[in-house]
Amino acid sequence: MASKKKPAPRKKRSIASPPSRKAHTGRFWRFLRTVCVSAVASFGAATCALHPQWRDYVNIEFVLAQLSLPREEQVASRVLPAGAQVQTHFSRCQQFFPDGRAPVVPTGHALRELCFSSFAILHNGQTKTPVFVAQRLNRQMLARSKLVQRTDRFYAEARLPFSDRAELADYRGSGYSRGHMAPAGDMHSPEAMAQSFSLANMVPQDQRHNAGAWNSIEQATRKYIMRAAGNVYIFTGPVYTGPPETIGDGGVAVPDYLYKVVYDAVSGRVWVHWQANSPNTKAGPPISYDEFVRRTGLRLLATG
Repeated sequence: MASKKKPAPRKKRSIASPPSRKAHTGRFWRFLRTVCVSAVASFGAATCALHPQWRDYVNIEFVLAQLSLPREEQVASRVLPAGAQVQTHFSRCQQFFPDGRAPVVPTGHALRELCFSSFAILHNGQTKTPVFVAQRLNRQMLARSKLVQRTDRFYAEARLPFSDRAELADYRGSGYSRGHMAPAGDMHSPEAMAQSFSLANMVPQDQRHNAGAWNSIEQATRKYIMRAAGNVYIFTGPVYTGPPETIGDGGVAVPDYLYKVVYDAVSGRVWVHWQANSPNTKAGPPISYDEFVRRTGLRLLATG
């Protein structure tokens, strides 16, 4: 009697472990963001083409600016605790500070840290303007900025509470410019350009000063960076010396002075432009960093 053949053992099939929930979530978010960007851009372009009068109400740049931010930065901003002096952190955008060391500043009402793709802002909810706006620039970045088209689409910063932020209506009819602290001319990507028109990056600035002496300082700073050997760090912001004039129903504070700290990380050189927010201000010689700290209490550099 013939013996029965034993069936060949089945080969075990290797089963790959399923992707983690985190990987699924990350892929889903990237997919959703891509779809949203495409949809918003298409809808906005079609709407503005068919109804040019609606352009003031369809702020495409605001939506794209929010979509280009890291997800966690869209949801909340970091609120700093009260105290005589406050150590800022900017843990999600330390690249804008020399050696990643964030500044120490005097306390203020509702100070919030905001990270953008090309700059960082410490915002004051009482004045509804920045305490400072920090940038890191170099020759390569400024070369790319020449290829980026200016958008001029201002928007209120949605990451700030309504009670602490400036609105477009506050500037309307005020007689003041919406003065950039991180200039649009420094922005080296379309996302950075769109984000630079956040009102969190603005102060009420005298129009003649904005177009005259201050513009000259911004251009001179860019010329220096084009000659510099490496990274140059810039801090720009307003100074208030007493109860300020305000504009709009929201009470956005008009600064008495504007400053721009320029620090060359390679050479170690540092200087500060100090300008009255006035129509007759001329572009004069800078002051020392030590004098700036004495006047403001802002220790923007780790050595200050």
